[in-house]
Amino acid sequence: MKRGLIHDISVNSFQVIINQLCGLAIFYVLSIHFSKNNFGEINWTLAVLLTAFSVLSFGIDQVSIKKIASGNDTKQILSVYIFHVLLAGGCFYGLLLIGCFFFNNFFHQHYLLLFLGIGKLMIFFSTPFKQLANGLEKFRALLYMTICSNVVRSIVLIVFAIAYPLNLNVVIVIFIAGDIAELFLCLVITKFIIKIPVTIRCQTKNYFDLIKESMPLGAVAFFTSAMARFDWILLGLLASNIILAEYSFAYKVFEVATLPLLVIAPIFIPRFTKLFNSEVADSTEKQQDLFIVLRIEIIIASLVALILNIVWTPVIDFITHEKYGAINKYTILIFSCCMPLLYLNNFLWTIHFAKGHFKQIFYIIAITFLVNIIGDIFLILFFKAEGAAFAYLLALFVQSILYWRKTDKKIIKQWRTLFLIPTIAIFSGVLSMFFFYNTWLILSIALLIFMTTLLIGKQVGRNDWYIFKRITRL
Repeated sequence: MKRGLIHDISVNSFQVIINQLCGLAIFYVLSIHFSKNNFGEINWTLAVLLTAFSVLSFGIDQVSIKKIASGNDTKQILSVYIFHVLLAGGCFYGLLLIGCFFFNNFFHQHYLLLFLGIGKLMIFFSTPFKQLANGLEKFRALLYMTICSNVVRSIVLIVFAIAYPLNLNVVIVIFIAGDIAELFLCLVITKFIIKIPVTIRCQTKNYFDLIKESMPLGAVAFFTSAMARFDWILLGLLASNIILAEYSFAYKVFEVATLPLLVIAPIFIPRFTKLFNSEVADSTEKQQDLFIVLRIEIIIASLVALILNIVWTPVIDFITHEKYGAINKYTILIFSCCMPLLYLNNFLWTIHFAKGHFKQIFYIIAITFLVNIIGDIFLILFFKAEGAAFAYLLALFVQSILYWRKTDKKIIKQWRTLFLIPTIAIFSGVLSMFFFYNTWLILSIALLIFMTTLLIGKQVGRNDWYIFKRITRL
């Protein structure tokens, strides 16, 4: 019997929750124990490295999932993918070492690039095994593969923060050790649990065929990765490490707040692939009912955004000793507006990806990237962190319009609902804050108004769950 989507979501939920909690713990410890300048430098370095290694994937990660889920030769795909990460990762780190000699002043200031780069190189080497588990829908194995580094780093970092003085050298060792442990665990799980041999027998033709097929998604990977962290990089260059530290703290909390999306997104790729390439009689009906899933996602996004804005200043100022709360209240407000758009864009992207519309995805992401970069350059100069956040919001809005125009309207036939739900959330928050002053009373009243209005407006119905289960039985 095939597992249902609910089972896979529960396993993936556990993985995402652990990673997000561990990541948040790491982020919190570093933000409290280091100055904003050092904290900003760590985040700038990680932004550069994560962007670089995401680009170096060339889109092979997503194509590999699609190929494995479609029943292609798993051993061959894994072998070619391993060859790619070894080649691309080795060349990149080699360039860093060469650059250290020719741009000595730059690397003296940003020496963390060389050391943290070792750890991120290990994570990059582990990606073929994670995508293998994802494509085979081995989500329990994927759970262990993806949490190892964060669990090791968070536990050791917290112990050192409590028992010993915490400095950058200790952080470097902890980060590298955690990343090496994750690579080793991925190798063990692949060979002994998933039982796929780990070999590097790459035929030139197979490799270049995969590169050619992945090329549109490789360009997408470049634009997406750059957009995800380019604002961090520009803030470090155009503003200061202090501004970057404040912005990155707000962004990290924003990332944690989108946890439901992180849970569902990886699972939807193989599921949507099967649905949109299926010849089963009820597949068309299921495709049209996908709007129910999207509506539920928008409700979740709006609810989380509502809660986050109400509790932000008192809670964050309390836990960070007034370092990152009030100063980020407008930044987090702008990020909150991004949440429904993130869910919408991911949903529409997954549909186009499942249908193989790679070139179309490329053009949409390219335009989004340009909007974001141009917005960052101009807005950061005048509005610093808030400018970067608004540029991101503007880019997501443009992306939504572009995806919307290219999507079958039968799937999103009740599109007005998608605007109504966030509007209800805004109305609930503003009305509660107008009449009350206590944070927890405001939160309680706002949630009551939000849920009651959804029920009265028939945005939540009894049949939604039955339709959701019908869609996910693939």
